[in-house]
Amino acid sequence: MSSLVIDLILCGIAYVVLIYFVATLTKVRMDDQDKKNEDDDGDGGVEDLTPPKIDLPPGVIWPTEGPQKRTPSEPLEA
Repeated sequence: MSSLVIDLILCGIAYVVLIYFVATLTKVRMDDQDKKNEDDDGDGGVEDLTPPKIDLPPGVIWPTEGPQKRTPSEPLEA
């Protein structure tokens, strides 16, 4: 066999072994995190679910704070 074929076979074997070790180590780490999160009740802070009030430049308003639709007035007779 040529040296290229031998190099490709060795690289393939090294790749398979490397992927095996990465997969097994990742699985163990993910299992540990699942066990840790079972007893976790959160970060311990007070939950504030209201969105922050953003300071807008002068003359710019939020669409929800815009002028309300007015009822159309009766046309003026001239």
